[in-house]
Amino acid sequence: MKVLYTANAAATNGREGRVKTDDGKVDLGLSMPKGLGGPGGEGTNPEQLFAMGYSACFGSALALVARMQKVQTGPVQIEAKVSLGSDDTGGFGLAVELVGHIPNLPREQAEALMHAAHQVCPYSKATRGNIEVKLSVA
Repeated sequence: MKVLYTANAAATNGREGRVKTDDGKVDLGLSMPKGLGGPGGEGTNPEQLFAMGYSACFGSALALVARMQKVQTGPVQIEAKVSLGSDDTGGFGLAVELVGHIPNLPREQAEALMHAAHQVCPYSKATRGNIEVKLSVA
């Protein structure tokens, strides 16, 4: 792979610490969600951060595919729902649902774009075969 960009971030003290990027653009507190037995709180969590990254990347992949197909999508929102659960080995796993909000296109065309974007999105490529990713159109 020819590297085009490298992001650099670090987490201190796990799910109840902080995450920071080396350039200082992101510096966030983390809180363990109540659903995972934590106190909740004002901080974010790794699943929310992953959902933000995946939805942004997938939206760009969808825009690329639409340009290649010469499709005018109008406004597009990609909602990523990242779930953390226990797996069969006693460990934990992730599942993702990506919901496309593409109101200017017929459902069939929006679904086809979602599936095409799933083939080119780097996050989708990284997760393929590792976690369940469900695609839908609202």
